[in-house]
Amino acid sequence: MNKFLALSLFAISGTLLGGCFGKGPTGDLVGSEDRPFFIPQEVPYGMVPCPGGTFHMGQTDQDISASMVNMNKQVTIAGFYMDETEITNNEYRQFVDAIKQDSLDVLGEEYVMTELYPDTTVWVRDFTYHMGDPLLEYYYTHPAFDDYPVVGVDWFAAKYFCNWRTKFRNAAREEQGYASDPNFRLPSEAEWEYAARGGRDLATYPWGGPYLRNTKGCMLANFKPGRGDYASDGFAYTSEVGSFFPNDFGLYDMAGNVSEWCDDAYMEASVPVVWDLNPTNPDDNEPRKVVRGGSWKDIAYFLETGTRNFEYQDSARSYIGFRCSMIQIGMGTNSSLN
Repeated sequence: MNKFLALSLFAISGTLLGGCFGKGPTGDLVGSEDRPFFIPQEVPYGMVPCPGGTFHMGQTDQDISASMVNMNKQVTIAGFYMDETEITNNEYRQFVDAIKQDSLDVLGEEYVMTELYPDTTVWVRDFTYHMGDPLLEYYYTHPAFDDYPVVGVDWFAAKYFCNWRTKFRNAAREEQGYASDPNFRLPSEAEWEYAARGGRDLATYPWGGPYLRNTKGCMLANFKPGRGDYASDGFAYTSEVGSFFPNDFGLYDMAGNVSEWCDDAYMEASVPVVWDLNPTNPDDNEPRKVVRGGSWKDIAYFLETGTRNFEYQDSARSYIGFRCSMIQIGMGTNSSLN
């Protein structure tokens, strides 16, 4: 008896025996039972989809500092979701309140108040000879600033927020009998730059053009247009999130307002070192972490989509906030299948 015939008889006998060698009366291979119910991944509340694609990552204008840390490189990014705006004071307050209620005994009040609670003293410490006392007192606590981006949060606190948000969302999904969603996390540097361009390859700014004003003369972001001219864009400090036009992905404030933490460790040679498919640079031994986008206190150079910058992971600043991202799973991972 040859091998093919033996296998055929084995399969037939399994069918006749009512599925002893498979599942069900026909013996067909149909997969395991009792799997969690999965519906096509829905866009999480407050996020927008960024379809995967290929773009040229790197400097799109003159490298005025001659740093040579961001030369152009073609990179492919899988689809993901990103927060429509930076995390606001009130959104972050929901996290702090939940931690105080559920985890204060475990983490300890000192850890929560010194590591997770926004450091409001940044408004006084970041700038010498600056009257930051009103912002120190009101920026995080007063409801007038609820929709302004949270600041005074270091890289570790931003990561902790992402972990809490993941558990918070998936606990609700588990109660409904749904499969868990992927983790919320800080975006990689490549994801952040791809999202900032909004599908416009080699764009200098998120809105596409090389200019900082529209045809009506209005500023397109919250930044420092000139020497001491902070308020000409309408805001002396931060602005309410979403105060300026979004880019083509529907993302607000990808330039200006506050710079944003990325997940990657900063490395001068990352461009030639990292891979060209979903590149990332995780390095726990490197205390410098990537920040992108420029802020209300920065000149236009730092608003460019290709400008790289960093801050130390344990440093909280009055001009650095963050937003979350989430990978798309299933067909959404590949934009060509959408």
